[in-house]
Amino acid sequence: MGLNNRHPSNATMPIISRKNTTRHQLIFFIDKILFTFTKAKVIQTPESGVKLLSNADPHADNHFVLKRILVAPLNWGLGHVTRCIPLIQELERMDVEVVLGSDGVALHLLKAEFPHLQAFELPSYRIRYQPGNMVWNIGRQLPRILWAVRSEHWATERAVRALGIKGILSDNRYGCFSARADSVMISHQLRLRVPGPALQWSANQALRLALSKFDAVWAPDVADAAASLSGELSHGSPVHPATCYTGVLSRMRAYEREYEYDVAVVLSGPEPQRSLLEQRLLDQAISLPQKFIFVQGQTQSKKHYYAADNVEVVSYLTSRDLNDVLLASKTLVCRSGYSSIMDLVALGKKAVLIPTPGQTEQEYLAAYLAERNAYLVQKQDNIDLLAAIKNVGRTSGIPAGEYRTDGFKGLLQEWVEGL
Repeated sequence: MGLNNRHPSNATMPIISRKNTTRHQLIFFIDKILFTFTKAKVIQTPESGVKLLSNADPHADNHFVLKRILVAPLNWGLGHVTRCIPLIQELERMDVEVVLGSDGVALHLLKAEFPHLQAFELPSYRIRYQPGNMVWNIGRQLPRILWAVRSEHWATERAVRALGIKGILSDNRYGCFSARADSVMISHQLRLRVPGPALQWSANQALRLALSKFDAVWAPDVADAAASLSGELSHGSPVHPATCYTGVLSRMRAYEREYEYDVAVVLSGPEPQRSLLEQRLLDQAISLPQKFIFVQGQTQSKKHYYAADNVEVVSYLTSRDLNDVLLASKTLVCRSGYSSIMDLVALGKKAVLIPTPGQTEQEYLAAYLAERNAYLVQKQDNIDLLAAIKNVGRTSGIPAGEYRTDGFKGLLQEWVEGL
């Protein structure tokens, strides 16, 4: 029918042009990343010092500190900070002095969990996640992200010098490393999933170079690829010569608890998608007979109210309270972020997973676990909350105890002893 002889119409040409422009812009930004992590040298840091957010002066009592470690999780939702909580708790049990670094809601949660620890604010990446094309969403924010990475590296160097930090545990903060301290990157995303083979290759080359600035990489998963929770994201050809698997990292613990709620909705992730999902689920929950509790993931201030007789809303909960609420709920609804999945595994709870639209990592994890019939997956744009609650019972879940949650302790102790 002559289809091979067709040419794009004038109406389609601008679309193709925009796609090409987006691709070229992203490749340019990736080149900037390569420059940042290979050729760029930090010649001079800003003159301002490290501003601690606690009242504690690290040198006030003049006591001899054997080991001081910086723990710095990324502020993108709450997953990065929550999986650092068991590491911080274990470091404290080892009599290590911990300094906290982050920004935004992640820093607020760290201060709520560990009000006695010194903390300082790192530059914010200010990531917002609009629906649609992931390449364009992140690509247009890359200049700001790269500047934040450089700025947080300056802040990290100042902190290392000012506080005598010996080790750094950075959860996905690519500027939190120093030649003066043993620097570890914590990430399950060792292989980026990006649309298009050329862009995926370029992005992963940039990731390898970024990881090379760290002394080691710790992946929060089991080493056995067949039993992996993160699948291809953290398994395959090595991306760093010192890659270790910590096992599951979760602040949650399973124990007996009577049911109080039918459904617990745990919200997280970057705006505006967090708020859009909250409103969509809240509108449906109000009209249903089940008893709900919504945990908003908003750590800036503590709020607790009832949106309806059957819908309780709380802005955030500390680890102990959240652990109790989740075990007191028959069904959980949450994002398919990796930290949320590790919490589900630790608790042995069934759940409805709702990937953030366009976020390829969450979409991959949801599909990967749905194939194992572990969890029910729903799309945000057309979720039917009542149907999801009824159908979640058809999934198997992952029983509590199937994956160890204390496997990281030996690795952590060995690292601390070597500082």
